[in-house]
Amino acid sequence: MTPQELENLAHLRRARDLIDREYAKPLDVPTMALKAFMSPAHFSRQFRAAYGETPYSYLMTRRIERAMALLRVGVSVTDACMAVGCTSLGSFSSRFTEIVGETPTEYRSHEHDVVMAMPPFVAKMRTRPARNASSRIGEATPEAAA
Repeated sequence: MTPQELENLAHLRRARDLIDREYAKPLDVPTMALKAFMSPAHFSRQFRAAYGETPYSYLMTRRIERAMALLRVGVSVTDACMAVGCTSLGSFSSRFTEIVGETPTEYRSHEHDVVMAMPPFVAKMRTRPARNASSRIGEATPEAAA
């Protein structure tokens, strides 16, 4: 990598760290781009090239990840939605279902004793939402199950 590419990657990491820290606050691409010292369009292209998803998609994945943790301990769907920075329950539920594969209410109704017994760093890794749930480590793909 060239020195310029390394510098850009450091700026992108700074913006990603902002998303990880401030996921519950109103964040938009221009705010994230400002943290990376880039224009919004350039930032979006560079972020997607570096991390494989758009900045907004990454933000929503972090929000859903945190909402999953809240739902596992019994927080209501509405409270989880608001706690992670989503303002529309409908949009939150749609995105949650898209990423997790089941509605927030269905997810909340499951027993999560196994996850609660895991060390936090293992639980975080094993429950991290992915747009393609079959891509998670250790999960069988539909083709492998057939």
